Amino acid sequence: MDETLKLKKATYHLYTFTISKMISSFGAQVYAFAISFYILQLTGSATSFAANLICNLLPRTLVSPFAGYMADKYSRKKIVIFAQVATTLAIGGLLVVSVTSGLSLVAIYTTTCILSITSTFSGVTFTSSITGLVDEKRIQKAMSLNQMSMSFAAIGSPAVGGLLYGAVSMPVFLMVYMVASSIAIILESTMNFNLFSKRKVEEDGAPKETMWQSMKAGLGYLKLQQIIMIMIWISLIINFLFGAFEVGYSYILIEKLKMNSQHFGFTQGSFAVGMLLMSIYFSVRKEVKYPFLVSKRGILALGVIMGSISVPLIITMSYNVMFAYYLVIMFTFGSMIIVVNTPLQVLMQKQIDDDYKGRVFSILETMAMGLMPLGMIIYGFLYDVLPGQWVLVASAALLIAVVLILARPSVVRKAHPELASKGTVSRETGTAV
Repeated sequence: MDETLKLKKATYHLYTFTISKMISSFGAQVYAFAISFYILQLTGSATSFAANLICNLLPRTLVSPFAGYMADKYSRKKIVIFAQVATTLAIGGLLVVSVTSGLSLVAIYTTTCILSITSTFSGVTFTSSITGLVDEKRIQKAMSLNQMSMSFAAIGSPAVGGLLYGAVSMPVFLMVYMVASSIAIILESTMNFNLFSKRKVEEDGAPKETMWQSMKAGLGYLKLQQIIMIMIWISLIINFLFGAFEVGYSYILIEKLKMNSQHFGFTQGSFAVGMLLMSIYFSVRKEVKYPFLVSKRGILALGVIMGSISVPLIITMSYNVMFAYYLVIMFTFGSMIIVVNTPLQVLMQKQIDDDYKGRVFSILETMAMGLMPLGMIIYGFLYDVLPGQWVLVASAALLIAVVLILARPSVVRKAHPELASKGTVSRETGTAV
């Protein structure tokens, strides 16, 4: 294909990819919101609600390695379309059940499991396909637009979910979701997942790897990629230590500081707005020159912000000042998450071989999914037995220490050899001077 036509097709992919991801993210979050409401209204049981969360989390953790294997061995376009079709059929099945016999917990849990599996296959495969869909110069733009679509969904889904749940019946709501999912299928079917792909073509008669051999090969590949391994370890430790924020933020603001529920919602919205605006900024600016270094600085800033959440527990503030303080803190927190994520994702997209992307990203997702619940359980216990401010401060200090050790100046120079040749990385701080 002519290079100009390829670039035009890549531009088309940027928009279809963004719209498709926005539809699927929006649909999934609105569905989760409405179904959570429905379960609580139907049963009034926190256990039933938690069971639905487990039905979302557990299948995702279990099937992620298989999704990575499939993404590396089979047509990524077919996997994405099949996953979206399965999503549409699952919602259709729930619609039939709701019309014929009324929704039951078994039907809801079954649908949640199916949607968790399909979203895992779609998510891992789409992430693995970025470098095949767009040219190398616009990978950052693609990752930023992906983050932007998720931020839009995070901001709008509670409002849309609440509006639809109150205004229409559950069957109508499910039909709207089915239509949206069908539009996503049509968009995905027009995309060329191999436009810039560098995947190796298997020769006829070559010995076939078993799935187990393929997964072992993925782990073997990772062990040889020092910078990628360090990035993965940093990502996993962040996910674990963020349990301090996930558990502590709501606990501190609602239980300790007695913040009004509406004001608490505004602070959560400020977080999503920070993510959205920073995603827009990254989508229009030129590509970050030293992504590993930028992400390192961003993580250090996240550590400082996480520790700052505890300040109103240490220093007395008036209610209005406290509310304004948390609006600013959460906006900055959301912005910094994009500053960390986008450059790291771009670096991983460029450094991981196309034939291993599915397995690498699925390993990362599996480990992260396993660590998040563990972090929440441990921090739930810690907040019950220790003062909340010291849990946050200690976790923030640990996060900063881990990053300073793992992303030390020598590692930064390996990630960006051009910095070492210029002599622009300080040995003490690992920052450009």
